[in-house]
Amino acid sequence: MTTFVPANARRTVSPHLPFGEMRGGKFYKQDILSIKQFDHDDIEFVFGVAEEMRAMVERVGTFDLLKGKLIANLFYEPSTRTSSSFAAAIQRLGGSVIQINDVKYSSVSKGESLPDTVRTLEAYVDAIVLRHPETGSAAIAAAAAHKPVINAGDGIGEHPTQALLDLFTILEELGRLDGLTVTMLGDLKYGRTVHSLSRLLALFNAKLRYVSPDILRMPEEVVGELKTQGVSQTEHRELGGLLAETDVLYVTRVQKERFADLAEYESVKGAYVITPDTMTAAKDHMVLMHPLPRVGEISTEVDADPRAAYFRQVQYGMYVRMALLALVLGKA
Repeated sequence: MTTFVPANARRTVSPHLPFGEMRGGKFYKQDILSIKQFDHDDIEFVFGVAEEMRAMVERVGTFDLLKGKLIANLFYEPSTRTSSSFAAAIQRLGGSVIQINDVKYSSVSKGESLPDTVRTLEAYVDAIVLRHPETGSAAIAAAAAHKPVINAGDGIGEHPTQALLDLFTILEELGRLDGLTVTMLGDLKYGRTVHSLSRLLALFNAKLRYVSPDILRMPEEVVGELKTQGVSQTEHRELGGLLAETDVLYVTRVQKERFADLAEYESVKGAYVITPDTMTAAKDHMVLMHPLPRVGEISTEVDADPRAAYFRQVQYGMYVRMALLALVLGKA
């Protein structure tokens, strides 16, 4: 099993990072489409680079590793965190971004296909970060493009960079990854973040506990896939006594935009709310996470709890995305 360096034992890093070795490496000029692309060694390498990025940001703020590099943030769905995170990441590295946040005002409104949009944008940039409402869209874009495509969420499919930053958050907060009990709460059907994260956690002998209303259960495709890997999984309708054994509580919002029937949304939108009273049943040393935005599923009164990591999670995400951009676009 891979051994990771926890946050409290970080390496001292040189300002002259060894990215010259990346040309021709596994990630150089490659697409990032699915969490299935990553094994233990890949994760260790990415997290090592993310730690170096964190150290550099804390010491000097920005640096010129990717000076002259340009990415396009092509977002067919609304986004605050992911879009801003990638924009901050490339600019911290000395590069630039073309920000396209509302595609309905682009040539797509004239009927342009996704492959044509991607082929047009890649004429201007070195990589494309894509968010799209249709599952599989990132793979379609990558097949059309000659430049790297990074999947920033494709429908209810995957969100690989979110899953990596979530795993990095767990490592930073708890100092380990192996053998944790992770409880996922809320919208597990449409929540692409939990689909990707559960697959990553399977690499680390995690015990997965799924808590959701019946209509928002974890998809059978994901459950079946992890079952073949021997992952411990149980499904529940109530959080109940699970908190006492939970190392990570990962809360997701019920996504109104995914429901065709608003009556169904209304029936489940307030199914679970984490309050200070809820947290009294949790371990003293655990981590509460949320990919954000939240819409009431975690009370703001919980924010002061040191176990609430969701805003730190946002910052960790920038370091992970800096690492991925450096690896994909790294210059000799």
